[in-house]
Amino acid sequence: MGRALRLRCPNCGQGRLFSSWLRMVDRCGVCGLLYERGEHDAFIGAYMLNLIIAELYVALLMLVLILATWPAVPWHLLPWGIALLTIPAVVATYPFSRSLWLGIDLIFRPADPADFGSGGPDGPLPPEEQG
Repeated sequence: MGRALRLRCPNCGQGRLFSSWLRMVDRCGVCGLLYERGEHDAFIGAYMLNLIIAELYVALLMLVLILATWPAVPWHLLPWGIALLTIPAVVATYPFSRSLWLGIDLIFRPADPADFGSGGPDGPLPPEEQG
């Protein structure tokens, strides 16, 4: 999970997971692990985790705001603040939730040779060796 939080391959800890903030690479450049592990709906868990993390972040910020302005809390502005903070929070936490979900998936479903494409953990086979 520590590797995932550093946005590195949860399998080897070396390869990067993202080419940009919102774009995940297909496979680890070091161990060859395919990040899309063959489950067509695996993204749902990552989205759920992203929503939970982002909403907890926004709730914590709102709690800090309430405590900082107590007893004159601007209750009429809080819904607008929540709405304005939620979208950036979801974008800010996306890579972490996606990498954490991959780490959780690897804990419960350890990598097997199929998760490394056609060549196993050493990466894909050269074209002349593929069957």
